[in-house]
Amino acid sequence: MQREAVTVWNRCLQVIQENIPDQSFRTWFEPIVPLRLNGSELTIQVPSQFFYEWLEENYVHLLRKALDFAIGHHGQLQYSIIVDKGDEGSKPLTVNVPTSKSPQNAKPDNVDADILKSPFEMKDLDSLQLDSYLNPAYTFDNFIEGDCNRLGRSAGFAIAQNPGTTAFNPLMIYGGVGLGKTHLVQAVGNYIKNNNQDKFVLYVSSEKFTTQFINSIRTDSLRDFMGFYMQVDVLIIDDVQFWAGKEKTQETFFHIFNHLHGAKKQIIMTSDRAPRDLQGMQDRLQSRFKQGLTADLTQPDLETRTAIIQKKLLAEGIFIEHNVIEYLAHSINTNVRELEGVIVSLMAQASLNRREIDLDLARNTLRNLIIDSDKEVTIDTIQDVVADHFKIAVADLKSKSRKKEAVFPRQIAMFLAKDLTELSLKSIGYHFGGRDHSTVIHAIQTISDITNTNPQIRETVEKLKGSLK
Repeated sequence: MQREAVTVWNRCLQVIQENIPDQSFRTWFEPIVPLRLNGSELTIQVPSQFFYEWLEENYVHLLRKALDFAIGHHGQLQYSIIVDKGDEGSKPLTVNVPTSKSPQNAKPDNVDADILKSPFEMKDLDSLQLDSYLNPAYTFDNFIEGDCNRLGRSAGFAIAQNPGTTAFNPLMIYGGVGLGKTHLVQAVGNYIKNNNQDKFVLYVSSEKFTTQFINSIRTDSLRDFMGFYMQVDVLIIDDVQFWAGKEKTQETFFHIFNHLHGAKKQIIMTSDRAPRDLQGMQDRLQSRFKQGLTADLTQPDLETRTAIIQKKLLAEGIFIEHNVIEYLAHSINTNVRELEGVIVSLMAQASLNRREIDLDLARNTLRNLIIDSDKEVTIDTIQDVVADHFKIAVADLKSKSRKKEAVFPRQIAMFLAKDLTELSLKSIGYHFGGRDHSTVIHAIQTISDITNTNPQIRETVEKLKGSLK
């Protein structure tokens, strides 16, 4: 019975494919599964209620024409709609409905000609020429790989080569500000766009998606909105955490997600936190987020920071001594965006002052750089304040001297560096004459023990800390 249904449906598809664009055919007809043929009644399975409604709204004349060709004028169509995909232990739950419209009361096919076009031919929802909204500067070539992002980068490149067919669907990339989430997901999109001309890639922020959704309700064009997104081959949504509490937006995206995922279209998302920590999200949507691969991006390690600096300088055609690069890599331990910002500031200072980029310029640039509303506490600032308080030279803090007048201030400076910066023990040691991390640990523990038992030292440390803040 199913074999006969397949044969009849294939004949229907011959007619359908001749009358609509390839993209529309792939989106709305390739996912359909012929189930059975009972006399002159053909039952086909569709992935969702919305899918069924879209076919009935926009393709009823074309389906009638196809049935006439494959079965005859007496042919009838019945839908089997998947309402629950089930799991390994249970089969999908479906409901069967007959076609609800007759050709007499349905819209003529030519009325919806614009809707039925491929996304390449459609105008987007802002009434602008269709655009993927990808920044061509974001590529894999200029994305520096390190331990901090290796999983996400590897998964992204695998997806870029075979979108929609890997186990990484959806791909959720999460992490703090400035760690490269947007760069990575747009690199995936650019690779696919440049190597798969037949696939439509769309990058959109969560805010823009919500704005488009609200506008579609206001203009009574929700069906067009959903129809547009359901034709996308690779959908990239940035910062989904902003959908928290937006129930209607989440519900709409849930249906779009189900359709795209069922049609083996690729979905990529970013967030500033793991899916399990997304407050204000529907449980069913959070479950979808966890369905594929979740990869986090963390702060870049020393080696990755060094590579980022070298790559940025190479792109600008600038050469600086390795000791300056090493100093910058050890001094900035926040995120990629701030690291690149420091490099830009350093190059600007060198250009404006017409001088070479050396260690002194790097120190001055960092010392004067404003990161947040408050002045950034740098290790150079700490060393200056501690040296001034104890009436010694900064060079004494970095020297190999074991004299008490140098050792104790050095230990306090190390303690404050650990407390007031995000530098690693290795980087702190670098700034104190290249000492190893065990020396830094000993210094931190020594000052911690003393401040617990000596009120005078504790007051000194707090006074220094206050002057730095």
